[in-house]
Amino acid sequence: MLTIDGSYGEGGGQVLRTSLTLASLTATPVRIERIRAGRRVPGLRPQHLTAVRAAAAICDAQLTGDQIGSQTVAFRPGGPPRPGAYVFDVARAARGGSAGSVGLVLQTVLLPLALAGEQSMLTIRGGTHVPWAPSVSYLENAYAPALTRMGAGCELRLARWGFYPAGGGEVQVNVRRCARPLRPIVIVERGELAEVYGTAVAMNLPSHIPQRMSVRARKVLSQAGVQARIEPLRVRGAGPGAGIFLIGRYEHIVASFTAYGQKGLPSEQVADAACTAFLTHHNTGAPVDPFLADQLVVPMALARGKSELVTSRVSQHLRTNAWVVQRFLAASIDIVEEADGRGRIRVEGIGL
Repeated sequence: MLTIDGSYGEGGGQVLRTSLTLASLTATPVRIERIRAGRRVPGLRPQHLTAVRAAAAICDAQLTGDQIGSQTVAFRPGGPPRPGAYVFDVARAARGGSAGSVGLVLQTVLLPLALAGEQSMLTIRGGTHVPWAPSVSYLENAYAPALTRMGAGCELRLARWGFYPAGGGEVQVNVRRCARPLRPIVIVERGELAEVYGTAVAMNLPSHIPQRMSVRARKVLSQAGVQARIEPLRVRGAGPGAGIFLIGRYEHIVASFTAYGQKGLPSEQVADAACTAFLTHHNTGAPVDPFLADQLVVPMALARGKSELVTSRVSQHLRTNAWVVQRFLAASIDIVEEADGRGRIRVEGIGL
């Protein structure tokens, strides 16, 4: 059984999720210890527990330690990932419901199911738009298109919005059959900026909130020489929430950035945060945003041949994910941080 130190590097749930993904794909028994040991509330939270059980469900894995607060999980796959129709609900892992991220659960099982030989249908319930996790909007606009280029396509449909802390959202995912192995990907230039667009959303809140976020974001971007189309939107759901989701579509890549509202935080400051994140990335000239870079390390390692990315920033998430991948796979991963802060990632995949 392979042992993984869950506190390594960034030390968050990503170590757990990547370990589960690769254990499922390679039929490797794995024991993950010290899970989120350095966090304020260590161990498994509802979204992590849901990801563990989702990974176990698709490959008949035997589990120990699958409970809230556990810092050690043993995972023994019982067979290859099975395509099918699955429903995963983060709220079932926590009494009283949870806004745990549906996106993080999806990322755990997406590649194993895509490479399982047939189509799968997923319904995942919980938080669709929550801080510190890829939103459904991000996965749909940035992550899924990149995977499609590698041969692992999926379509996401947001059935219900779910903001932190109430959750109550739902995403439905059609995971298409994927020919093995994945194709390598090379994104070293972004080309011209074709458009910037997005949505300013408020759930169970007054209409002036998304309007103010939208107006402010367009003004900030316009002052930076970027014209944007940002639509205000009001939705109903389990609890209040707000956020703005910006998408920059370049000739060769899509970048996406998010900021969420908080009680007492003016709408204009929420818009400023999203615009600053986008403009910081845009002004580097790099094609791949830091979030997408770390998320593509796993499929690049599984692909056959050489992949290469240039990112606007080398994150600790990226280095941590690369470390986990190399515990499972004999893939060569080279991460070079350049003098201007940009990073170049070269991966020689194993063609699984």
